[in-house]
Amino acid sequence: MGTRMDTKQYCQICGRLLGNVRISEHHLIPKEFKGTQTILIHDICHNKIHATFDNKSLVHTYHTVERIVEHEEIQKFINWVKNKHPDFYDKNDDTKQRHSKRRN
Repeated sequence: MGTRMDTKQYCQICGRLLGNVRISEHHLIPKEFKGTQTILIHDICHNKIHATFDNKSLVHTYHTVERIVEHEEIQKFINWVKNKHPDFYDKNDDTKQRHSKRRN
């Protein structure tokens, strides 16, 4: 009698189940800097990372999950999103502001 393995995948940023939609791969070191290692995360978490950090910050300082999640703004985001359904998605305010600026 074998033991059943837990095959559920969790977002490495917020810790929620990944679910079935709006999942993306985040390059820990941006592709622009020849990064190849990726992690699976929710799109909303991915958007928050890129709204918070530019690629130079990602390559020099925030190139591990541990470094990303210790950032104060990311911690606030995790506290906000951690109890939401795995398929929950809402563009963050930074993304909305960027889009509205493009229209003007």
